[in-house]
Amino acid sequence: MPDLPSAIVAETRDLRFTRAQRIQLALVSWIVPALLRLIGCTLRVTMTYEEGAIQSMDQIYPGIFPFWHRCVLPATWQFRHQHPAVMTSRSLDGEYIARVIRRFGFVPIRGSSSRGGPRALLEMNQQLMQGNAVAFTIDGPRGPRYVAKKGPVLLARMSGAAITAFYVAVENAWVLKTWDALVIPKPFSRIYVRFARKILVPPDAGDATMERYHAEMQSALDRITAFAESQFRPGL
Repeated sequence: MPDLPSAIVAETRDLRFTRAQRIQLALVSWIVPALLRLIGCTLRVTMTYEEGAIQSMDQIYPGIFPFWHRCVLPATWQFRHQHPAVMTSRSLDGEYIARVIRRFGFVPIRGSSSRGGPRALLEMNQQLMQGNAVAFTIDGPRGPRYVAKKGPVLLARMSGAAITAFYVAVENAWVLKTWDALVIPKPFSRIYVRFARKILVPPDAGDATMERYHAEMQSALDRITAFAESQFRPGL
């Protein structure tokens, strides 16, 4: 696995939180990782790949991996040994995610489509140049759910790295009443990971071509989401 220099981790000192929020963040940064470790070791995992996708986890470096916000917790557990850089928003919700995933060795890069996006894309590109993998919770930070933003397509054009969308379906989960319907796997659940075929964006792609690749990424995410969920909920 490539080295992940600590200097690339975005600082959060310019974020301002109330005392109550700081207490909540401190508790979440310890309690959620502890619970995820307890539950994660009981999960039973199946991983499958479309034709033209990566065929093993050794092939993720370098690469761009968009996925839906709702499966960030099972994805964090499943890919804890790969240590990708992950774009998280410069918001309270993003801070929760950043603190949790950092406990599992991920590199949070702070930014989103609405705040700090250009700088974050440059940092993600630097990660790719160093041979690392990067990931996007691609309908974040606030939705709409299952609507992909353009960040991975822009980064693919900039870097030449392939986009590989993935989805993590959970057989038995607690589903939070949040905008993303966040899933928390229940102990001993099965999870099903599906990878889409790679998408390569040419470096000279113009606006119309970029729209086409954005639509292709959205289609890939829709396709693998339906496929993975159908393993546990036939007919979906």
